[in-house]
Amino acid sequence: MGESQEQTMPKVELEEQHRWLQRFVGEWTFEGEASMGPGQPPEKFTGSESVRSLGGLWVLGEGKCPGPDGSPGTTLLTLGYDPQKQRFVGTFVASMMTHMWLYDGALDEAKRILTLDTVGPDFADPKKMVRYQDVYELASDDHRVVTSRAMGEDGAWHTFMTAHYRRKK
Repeated sequence: MGESQEQTMPKVELEEQHRWLQRFVGEWTFEGEASMGPGQPPEKFTGSESVRSLGGLWVLGEGKCPGPDGSPGTTLLTLGYDPQKQRFVGTFVASMMTHMWLYDGALDEAKRILTLDTVGPDFADPKKMVRYQDVYELASDDHRVVTSRAMGEDGAWHTFMTAHYRRKK
């Protein structure tokens, strides 16, 4: 047997997009509204999120909020930037659902709005997959707005959730 050679990973250079994501790091509270279906009034919700950095390349967010039935819910968000793809990538999972959402997205030219595309089960028919977008807007360093929307059969985006995140002081 020959000697094993220790392989080292090349040093990763932080890109402008990695630094942009670091603006999410911190402790946040949020409040929002979600429409749970056609003809139903929007439901209000509140919660908190703790976001940390992983090596300056990723942000990891753990959210706490009541689930649809009122029981405690937890969410986990990962966001990073893949220089080879020149795209933002990430995942979202929650204690109240079995689907892992895979994100792929881009920043707008003003570098204020990150639009993440994903595919997941239709809320009305979970056997059917539809396109979704989660849109993260940095209104300021201490305020971000998250909007979730689904593509309808008409080809238009329909917003079903909006939440305002405010940095804890």
